[in-house]
Amino acid sequence: MKIIEKEFNAITGKETITEREETAAEKKAREAFITKQAELAAEAEAKATAKAALLAQLGITEEQAKLLLS
Repeated sequence: MKIIEKEFNAITGKETITEREETAAEKKAREAFITKQAELAAEAEAKATAKAALLAQLGITEEQAKLLLS
């Protein structure tokens, strides 16, 4: 993956743009981030499904559950 870096010198007003390949460490970090995001999304979806199932089992809406818990 190519990485584009932009550097701005506030004193001279000069902007420098460089393009380079990502390092092995950057690639590993990016892949770990993507994996973690997928895990968190799956976990959130599972919680939402479980919550909806519980509300359906109780026969109440989400608003009614909030009222009960307040």
